[in-house]
Amino acid sequence: MTSGSSAQVIRLHTGGARGGDAREAEADGADRDASVVELPTAPASESDTDGADDPLGRLLTFLRNRLTGDYAVDEFGFDPELTDTLVLPPLKLLYDKWFRVAAVGADNLPADGGALLVGNHSGVLPIDSIMTALAVHERHPQRRHLRMLGADLVFKAPVLGTLARRTGQTLACNPDAERLLRAGELVGVWPEGFKGVGKPFSARYKLQRFGRGGFASAAIRAGVPIIPVAVVGAEEIYPKIGDIKPLARLLGLPYFPVTPLFPLLGPLGAIPLPTKWTIEFGEPIPTEGYEPEAADDPMRGFNLNDQVREGIQQMLYRRLARRRNIFSG
Repeated sequence: MTSGSSAQVIRLHTGGARGGDAREAEADGADRDASVVELPTAPASESDTDGADDPLGRLLTFLRNRLTGDYAVDEFGFDPELTDTLVLPPLKLLYDKWFRVAAVGADNLPADGGALLVGNHSGVLPIDSIMTALAVHERHPQRRHLRMLGADLVFKAPVLGTLARRTGQTLACNPDAERLLRAGELVGVWPEGFKGVGKPFSARYKLQRFGRGGFASAAIRAGVPIIPVAVVGAEEIYPKIGDIKPLARLLGLPYFPVTPLFPLLGPLGAIPLPTKWTIEFGEPIPTEGYEPEAADDPMRGFNLNDQVREGIQQMLYRRLARRRNIFSG
């Protein structure tokens, strides 16, 4: 998928998969004036990318299209025009100025077609996934969007859930992942889940269990490569030294973190430390050599799962060995 106000957007068939009807109703209800095109979508043209450095022109085009209804969303609720115009610019300031992200290995991202990006997860808040998506968009020649798979908790939050849908995220389940991958999208998954993002500071850069390897079977079924992603720098933005479990249960959260600055300093303690980040996209691991029945073989899935996990862990160790300190990289 490409950026720009003229980007085309797909409608995928839900096939009765989990959450499909609700997503379609939500997208149709909120954007019934939006246009829809069939697959496959065209690659980015020069006109799509020429306006990337003209924020005022993009904003005026965005406002005009909102007033006329001349914009498009897909069945998941993804609105690329809104994402590119209103959401990405402030995040890019965080990316460029606060975390000073260096993206390495972007040439491992496919020029077109689907791929599953699998990354380590950390930082108390899942800012690492957002910065990874921004790194893909900024470094890919076609400025492709990363369709992130998120936990149920994200989509249950009234405002956050709607924003997640509009920026291309969807529920972390195999049917959704497979449909996006078959449609040629770049899909991001963080298999550590809350175990990774909420782990204590003492366990930093030690990958947690990846679960049952569902992402591996999704990639095999879709016949797309798996790209390991290693993020260094996110572990230190909120050094978690404690967890107030009763308060977490009361609020319905997986954890309530205690850091050296939060909750002691209140809202000020929620400002992340300005660590220097490196996001590395590793060499693709192909899956087209697997026979179709391999997707239903638990052992094949576990083996591929472990291969990806070990690859990410080694990438992290190599990056950490080169790092001088957390603030200068």
